[in-house]
Amino acid sequence: MTNVIKKNIPNTVTCLNLFSGCIACVMAFEARYELALLFIILSSVFDFFDGMLARALNAHSIIGKDLDSLADDVSFGFAPSAIVFSLFKEMYYPASMEFIAPYLPYAAFLISVFSALRLAKFNNDTRQTTSFIGLPVPANALFWASLVAGAHDILISESCHPVYLFIVVCLFSWLLVAEIPMFSLKFKNLSWNDNKISFTFLIVCIPFLVFLGISSFAAIVVWYILLSLFTRKSK
Repeated sequence: MTNVIKKNIPNTVTCLNLFSGCIACVMAFEARYELALLFIILSSVFDFFDGMLARALNAHSIIGKDLDSLADDVSFGFAPSAIVFSLFKEMYYPASMEFIAPYLPYAAFLISVFSALRLAKFNNDTRQTTSFIGLPVPANALFWASLVAGAHDILISESCHPVYLFIVVCLFSWLLVAEIPMFSLKFKNLSWNDNKISFTFLIVCIPFLVFLGISSFAAIVVWYILLSLFTRKSK
């Protein structure tokens, strides 16, 4: 009995990730962006701990791997898509774009599609055991949720053209599956020489968190992408 309970603890945490992601989707469709961000953050926490618990309890399973991908595509694929969909519906459309206004919001679901592709690729790519290739889906979800919650008024103003948002959607969808190495924040030890990229990343994140408030996660994800590109070129 104890062994059965232990075996299912990671899957239970994964289900909490899925549950939180579903709530994030509802909040997104209701344009309650700060709450959507909160539940995506909760999903990220659950996503972090389910893998950790699976390793600590030696409770890996094929079902757990599939369940984890399903939960991640809801929490970090569909939820940010729903956020961007709702944002598109709120945006100001100039007269020249009124004909496309009812249809452009559906472009937001490119995020869901490419997130699913990213997760499938990750599950079958042996190169991604200690680092990532392409933008991780939780980072992408945090970028969108933080950006929309923190810069909502600017994004729905006349100064922000819907085409700009569409371009960013396409860019981040591409980053999910791009063959771009991105570092992991997994620490094997606390040595500066072994972890200087991760330490540099975390140190620079501090002023973002202090001064940018809700938008800080979006800035941190951009910083993560830029640092990954810089360290890739320097190798």
